[in-house]
Amino acid sequence: MNRLPFYLFVAALVLVGVALSLYRHSVYGVPWFPGEQREQWEIEARIEFTANGDPAKVAMAIPNDQQNFILTDESSSSQGYGVAILEQKEQRKAEWSIRSAEGQQLIYYKARFLADADAQYQIRPPSKPRPQYLEDVRQTAALSMLQDAMKRSADNPTLARELIRQLNDVQNQNAALLLNSMNREDALVSLLSMEAVPARTVATLMLEDGRRRQSVQPWVQVWDEQKEQWQLFNPRTGAEGKPDNLLIWSLDYQSLLDVIGGRQSDVSFSMIAQDISPETATREKIEANDLLNFSIHSLPVEEQAMFKTIMLIPVGALLVVFLRIIVGLKTSGTFMPVLIAVAFVQTELVPGIIGFLLIVGTGLMIRSYLSRLNLLLVARISAVIIAVIMIISVFTVVAYRVGLLEGLSITFFPMIILSWTIERMSILWEEEGAKEVFVQGGGSLLTAVLVYLAMTSELVRHLTFNFVGLQLIILALILLLGNYTGYRLSELRRFRHLAQD
Repeated sequence: MNRLPFYLFVAALVLVGVALSLYRHSVYGVPWFPGEQREQWEIEARIEFTANGDPAKVAMAIPNDQQNFILTDESSSSQGYGVAILEQKEQRKAEWSIRSAEGQQLIYYKARFLADADAQYQIRPPSKPRPQYLEDVRQTAALSMLQDAMKRSADNPTLARELIRQLNDVQNQNAALLLNSMNREDALVSLLSMEAVPARTVATLMLEDGRRRQSVQPWVQVWDEQKEQWQLFNPRTGAEGKPDNLLIWSLDYQSLLDVIGGRQSDVSFSMIAQDISPETATREKIEANDLLNFSIHSLPVEEQAMFKTIMLIPVGALLVVFLRIIVGLKTSGTFMPVLIAVAFVQTELVPGIIGFLLIVGTGLMIRSYLSRLNLLLVARISAVIIAVIMIISVFTVVAYRVGLLEGLSITFFPMIILSWTIERMSILWEEEGAKEVFVQGGGSLLTAVLVYLAMTSELVRHLTFNFVGLQLIILALILLLGNYTGYRLSELRRFRHLAQD
């Protein structure tokens, strides 16, 4: 058989993959290595609400330049809505409007921020706040707390620090009295206003790569008169200062989203980190509209975060093909180790291995009992699936009750795959014996660990996500390995006596 067309096809896959990767690197400035270039965060706000059928207007507070972050680009996607960016004193707002809307509505707002420790941003000194007076009993408790905090503080930030300490003290009766009728951040702002200290509750986002459906968290800004800048406090933990990965989305936590003409409104945030070249760091990122720029960066951020894991699966498939065809490692199922490795990415390696062994071991004992009942295949598999679900539920509850929070991640395991694995291993035990079960089970676990190590490599994650052409190269390698008909490395031990001779 003429193999020339096959090798030409493989060569074409490699050339196209390399060309696409080089094009992405040279034209669009995507780096070869993670951390080599400037870091950029892409954050997407997803607004959902149910319209009443009347004119609708949606206003959402949007961020601006701030400490550690420079706003480089922003865009909106809203079917049929008019959109405007309103520049107000310190707080910017995006406003969407439509003459008539009915039913479920969906609006996207996307912003890109360049991480820059030397970011320049405008600071406007606040005016003196109006003191907030409380009811008699709470007013007395507030004054008592202020009196104690004033003795232990020297300026506005230290006063806020002492008040947070009192609010977080479960033994403090005055703090408990205030927190019965208001949340912690509102109580702190109210207490500071009684001493004419400017303070406000801001909506913040903790930036983590690949996170989806996140909500804003309230922090409190306190004006430092000596440094003439806002000092940030976490009212729940007492942490002071702005972490490098904390973004202030809105300067008014209460009015983050306002909807007129709708109900059941909600806003969630998805985020993803990208590395960009220095040339593109200070200007709007080039939007790719031609076919040569195969990029998933144009998708919504929530889908991008999902694809960041999906694009790693071909790497796992390549490793499995190499270990089975070249090394000769036996596994239970062809690509079951890849799916188990994906679960390990969610659970971490050690808790994942322990959970896998517990589930499979317990499942094999239950399956051995089912084999005595002489059930049909469909009924037996269904019973195993239910047993696996019960095992995972029991282990999760037990882990939670004993304080092992890592055990909660056991729910990420693919239940159907585990059920078939238990079924295959049980049949293998009956036909080949326990040794073969341990050989294939151990091979599957070893393969899953190796695939996990590859998937968690920062270099691999960066290349697979940013260079779609790499998938064509992986496909070409798999096709080449599929044509290998020689001896496996594990089989060479059969001929070791020839080497001795």
